[in-house]
Parts: sequence; structure tokens; C-alpha cells
Amino acid sequence: MKGDDMELRIGVAGFGLRRSVAVEAHRPGRGSRVVAVCDPSEQARADARRDLGPGIRTTADFADLLADDVDAVFVLTPDHTHAALAVRSLESGRPTFVEKPLAVTLADCDLILRTARERRARLYVGHNMRHMPVVRTMRRLIAEGAIGEVKAIWCRHFVGDGGDYYFKDWHADRRNTGGLLLQKGAHDIDVIHWLAGSRTARVTGMGALTVYGGIADRAPGLPDGWYDPARNWPPLAQTGLNPVVDVEDLSMMHMRLENGVLASYQQCHFTPDYWRNYTVIGTEGRLENFGDTEPGTVVRVWNAGRRGFDPEGDLSVPVHAGEGDHGGADEELVGEFLRFAREGGATDTSPVAARDSVAAGLLATESLRNGSVPLDVPPLDPDLALYFAAGQC
Repeated sequence: MKGDDMELRIGVAGFGLRRSVAVEAHRPGRGSRVVAVCDPSEQARADARRDLGPGIRTTADFADLLADDVDAVFVLTPDHTHAALAVRSLESGRPTFVEKPLAVTLADCDLILRTARERRARLYVGHNMRHMPVVRTMRRLIAEGAIGEVKAIWCRHFVGDGGDYYFKDWHADRRNTGGLLLQKGAHDIDVIHWLAGSRTARVTGMGALTVYGGIADRAPGLPDGWYDPARNWPPLAQTGLNPVVDVEDLSMMHMRLENGVLASYQQCHFTPDYWRNYTVIGTEGRLENFGDTEPGTVVRVWNAGRRGFDPEGDLSVPVHAGEGDHGGADEELVGEFLRFAREGGATDTSPVAARDSVAAGLLATESLRNGSVPLDVPPLDPDLALYFAAGQC
């Protein structure tokens, strides 16, 4: 950091679908400033100059970004590029923010973690759902003992805009993502692990490409009008899908966590609604969220005794979402990284947990593509896990 204002100078790799994270990190006069953006797309570089100011330095070459005068790096590129870019950034010694998922193979995840330790470079992974008010509300209620000891967690993920967001570009090609249980599910797997206080040890998966594989209208790149909720319904009315569509649009996984908690995650990309529903069951009750980032979202708790159908529960806790993306979670996420880049210290996100969510998603995908056989999820090397548990110091 240089200059009287001691602003953290940020370099950004990738100015596409997660550009909002870069925009959030651009806080001139408030401690941080994006000074350079790298993206192979001329249009993306123009977008960066438009959104961040004409003085932003732009390049198509990541080497140019690393040669620039930047203090920290954001890697916001497509999933399959995370590992190579993150390793290069960490090798330069800079604090590095990697958008989730950490990588698309377990070997690459572990390579990133080893590089961070070897170079003593601070690594942070963008699991913003740990900062979502609805998740934090559920976690607080669990910690307060509202439902006793957690024994089961179920998550239903209704991805109503999945046909637009995940089947019209690189997400639809498994070479780039592994599959959507990993790419999209990494968030929810991480939340399940966080709420349960443990990682997945054994997993099975089941799923199929049930709807979007039957749409013949394909186009390279995002076509005009690619996102139009009124026109793009019902799901089979979608047009302009990616030339390669070989990821599942309906999938589910069962997990046995190391501490004995049993969990399940279901994901559907052609529902009319778009939200997540968690049910957490403990020895003394259960809780469930209704809504996630919308006004009126609540977490309801049933813990005052047995009864029949009761939609209201014994306790209804309002969730006060902030402004901005993901109920204000992106602002909190970026703020935590900027503080971590400057000072180090504990964070609510965890590189090891990010690796564990990738591992569970990968093995679940392998299972669903191979007859739903149960598979053991390999843990991280204990010495490496200890380094990150100690706060990367």
C-alpha cells in the first residue's frame, strides 16, 4: 500500500458474471480501490472501465496484472480457470480471493492450499452464503440450543432461473464445472457443513439431464434476451442454449458427515420459483427457513412439544436482510476479505471448508454418474488442515 490514504490496491481477474464482487471492492476513499482488471474479453474490459472508471488499467494477460502495482488479487473467472490463476497469484505472495468453488478437481484444491502455505500468502474463498442473514440466523438459533443437538439437515434448492444462468454458457459443459452439484451446490454443501459443524465423509448421488438436453436451439455465447423470465417459460421454451449441454438439471445427494449428522441436498433447475429451503432437525426440535433474501423471510422453530400440522411453529424469527446482492452478504464478504488481506486474523469463511464442499460435490457427481454407488470423501492432509486452522500464520 502506498500513498497518504493507504488504500489497498486491488487487481481483478475476470469481469463477468461475478463483476459485482469487484465493484463492491472498489471503495475509493474508504480503504480499497480496484486499479487493474484482467479479462480476455474486450467487452468485459470496456465494462470494467465503465463501472470502475476510465482510469482503471485493463489487460487481457494475467501476467500483466501480476506485474502491476497491486496489493491483493480477486479471481472471479470461470471455475475451471481458478486453480491456475490462484496458484500464480499466491506464488506472487499476494492475498488472494478466489470465487467459489475453489476449483473443479480435488487435486487442484489441494494444490491451491499447499501453495498458500508454502508462500505464506493469505487465501480466502468467496463463500458468501456464510454472510447471508438467513444462514446466520439459523446458525445462531442452533448455537443457542433452540433445537438441541443437530442430527439431520435437508436442503431443497429451487433454481428457477437455472435454464438462463447455467445452460446458456460455460456452466453447461461439464469440462468447465464438473457438474452443477459442484458448481451451484458448493454453496449449500458448505452451509450444511457449517450448520452441522462437520464435513461430509460418505456420499451418494443421483441425477439426470431431464429437460434441457431435449432443447435443440443452441447458440455460442449469450444471445440477446438470454434472461427474460416472462418469455423463457415454461422451461422447454428456452432458446439459445450452450452448444454443449451435458450437466444434470436435476440432481440430489445424501451425505453422512464425520460427526454422524445425516444430510441431503436436492437441486432442480426448472422450477417456477427460485430460493433455498433448509430444514434442520435436532434432538429437541426443528427449524426451517421460509424465503432466503426476500423481504418477509423468516426462520420458524418447532420445539414446544408434539402436534399435528402446524405451519406457524412455536417461534418465528424475522430475517433482516441488508441491501445489495444476496441480502447484503456480498458487502460483508468483501469487507471481511479486505480486512483479512490487510491484517490477517480469523474469518467466517474457510479455505478448508471450501475444499470440503468441492470434495463432497465431486464425489456425489461421480456417484450419480456411476450407478449411485456410495463413495468415501477423502479428508485434507492433517498438517495442511492445521495450518489453516491456526489462521494461516
